[in-house]
Amino acid sequence: MYHTWMRYFTPSPVHHRLGLVCLGVGLQHGTLPTVGPRTLDHHVAVVVSAGSGWYRGTDGRRTTITAPALIWLTPGTPHHYSADPETGWDEAFVDFAGPATATYTELGYIEPDRPVVPLSDAAGPRAAVGRIARAARRGNPLLEVETGAAVHELLVALRRARADTNADGDPVLTALARDAFQPLSVAEHAARHGMTQAELRTAVRRAAGCSPKDYLLTIRLGRAKELLAATELPVAAVARRIGYDDPAYFSRLFTRRVGTAPVRFREQQGRAVPGGWSDRIPDPEHPPTIASRSV
Repeated sequence: MYHTWMRYFTPSPVHHRLGLVCLGVGLQHGTLPTVGPRTLDHHVAVVVSAGSGWYRGTDGRRTTITAPALIWLTPGTPHHYSADPETGWDEAFVDFAGPATATYTELGYIEPDRPVVPLSDAAGPRAAVGRIARAARRGNPLLEVETGAAVHELLVALRRARADTNADGDPVLTALARDAFQPLSVAEHAARHGMTQAELRTAVRRAAGCSPKDYLLTIRLGRAKELLAATELPVAAVARRIGYDDPAYFSRLFTRRVGTAPVRFREQQGRAVPGGWSDRIPDPEHPPTIASRSV
């Protein structure tokens, strides 16, 4: 016995140019029919939130699936899977496509070589699928754009819920971010983690889709932009705050990566805050407001 709800739709070529489009969404539970063997021409993320079953891919090996787990179905890859006939399972699935799938794969958010991924918790991904399901209501004039935007959210939620990361993300990335403004070489960062440079490169590439150097640079330049936009610190002081003793080198690096010089970036932003600025993340339930004044 099983229960199924699903919707399918066909976004236009214009919607595909947004990067990601949702082709379908479904929620199912119970002793579901076996899927496949089959091969698809698009991606599907299947989130199993309760129960167990099995998956068989191109190598013919049968992999046990125990919730919470994610099944990646990627274009051109034969697959065959099923819930346990005795216990069944609860699943939510989203079919999607678009040119951004290549970038998400390069960044490690989609893993064609790892079709079954253990999750630490299915609540975040299930909530993202729920937003897609609500947007998929019949007659929604924003259906294609709203569901496409929610697929981006789903991929982020799935990446965050992977069982090999903690709630704050990959531990190596967390430590790199913490030490990003110290004048350390990549070799010194690796030594702090008891890793070789090659091991650190592999870990960061898998978690962030880039090299340790690029990851650190992204964090440093992000902070530099904040300081330039929200303070009146001299450029040399900004450079020192983010770990560069040579302001000329910092200016050349900033210009090359951002596309404009630090001084010009500050002029464009025009957001200097005389009273200072805060790096504290606002509470979304109680965002900061302008205090009312009695007259």
